[in-house]
Amino acid sequence: MLSFPIQIRQDDLAREVAEIERKVTQGLKRLTDTTDDDVDIGSTPKDIIHECETWKLYHYHPKVDAKKVHKVPMVIIPPLINGYEVADLQPDRSLVTNFLNEGIDVYLLNWGYPKRSDMFLTWDDYVCEFIDEAVDIIRERHKLKNINMFGICQGGTMSTCYSALNPDKIRNLVLTVTPIDFHAGLVEGKPHIGLLFQMGKTADVDLMVEAFGLIPADVLNVSFLMASPFTLMFGKYADTIDMLENRDALLNFLRMEKWLFGGPDVSGAMYKGLVKTFLQDNSLVNGTLELDGQKVDLKNVTMPVLNIFAERDHLVPPGCTVALGKHVGNKKAYTEMAIPTGHIGIYTGGLAQKVLAPQAAEWLKKN
Repeated sequence: MLSFPIQIRQDDLAREVAEIERKVTQGLKRLTDTTDDDVDIGSTPKDIIHECETWKLYHYHPKVDAKKVHKVPMVIIPPLINGYEVADLQPDRSLVTNFLNEGIDVYLLNWGYPKRSDMFLTWDDYVCEFIDEAVDIIRERHKLKNINMFGICQGGTMSTCYSALNPDKIRNLVLTVTPIDFHAGLVEGKPHIGLLFQMGKTADVDLMVEAFGLIPADVLNVSFLMASPFTLMFGKYADTIDMLENRDALLNFLRMEKWLFGGPDVSGAMYKGLVKTFLQDNSLVNGTLELDGQKVDLKNVTMPVLNIFAERDHLVPPGCTVALGKHVGNKKAYTEMAIPTGHIGIYTGGLAQKVLAPQAAEWLKKN
């Protein structure tokens, strides 16, 4: 007679079920007592120094003595997909705060929530008009010829394009988990293509734009979740049972969920350009990309570049990011930095708090 390989005692099972029930009951009470103000994201003190249409330019309050603030300010360019708060998710895990603690003068361009009338905004508008306006405002405020730029994911792609078009305005360029070569498929000789890139190759983006105008954040979130469905759609919620009794852990989890599912819709024209021009045609690296009538030539990226990637990135594979090193115009000024974490963990993970901003700030100060 065959026996079941895992022996389950009824008394052990009963105790386990009772313990789970207790945790869920206490957790539900804790959730009931939690308000939206408790789940604060993007809370580092700042001023709005410019506002145009839906986007705002923030300037963060310094955290060190004015004499210790680095003389060259840095503007952070977040992605259009998901909110800017990934750079300032919670007080103890904030990229912005970490840079402020290192004496970096931080600005950030918050893209906001586009209206229906913004569905026609293109890469030309975002890169050549909006980013350029923000950069010029900061340059004028500080009476500087050029400033530092920090790009996050797709915001890094926009930052790269801007730097190639305006090399005289950018002193140093820092990129994090930034897609550059959307067809890069080999890492150390092994196939390594992100699932999102595979999905995007056959996406009928014209139909999406026709149907939605503004691509809904919920549609984009489903795409991200499908890149790692078990972990992102089921596993993390199973793990929450063990954190229901820990208020701090629960609030941190809710902050991440608030950011993930509270993101903005995206301009249909912008998204169409991302999928067709960048992802499908790979125009940034093959030399065919033009923005506002100007050719985007990566050889014009001659300023110092610090290209930071996540070794376990399931959305933007390292090979897609580090391909930039083959195309910049000044390879001696190009540096790469790897962090053993994932795509979001590079901003919110415990290790990244000790590595990313401190080392990037040190690099900026040397240049």
